[in-house]
Amino acid sequence: MKKKEQDTTISKALQYRGYSDITIRTTQGLKVVVELKYAEDGDLEDACKEALKQIKEKKYAEGLMKEERLKQVISYGIAFYKKECMVVKGE
Repeated sequence: MKKKEQDTTISKALQYRGYSDITIRTTQGLKVVVELKYAEDGDLEDACKEALKQIKEKKYAEGLMKEERLKQVISYGIAFYKKECMVVKGE
């Protein structure tokens, strides 16, 4: 019986300079880095920007690209406050 491949989600995956909150690796070879932030003041947009800034400053995507010889890694900043959530895709 052939084993079916599945997408893999790795929480707090060690990257280039620290740990991203979530790394997703799909069976199609796509890699996604996600950073989560709690918007203490309710400013979801600002918290998303802060999450994306952390991905860039800590070079989480660069670590994956070097490690796995990828040309692109998609990054998302996710902010939440109480029952609200905002997702922003990085460049």
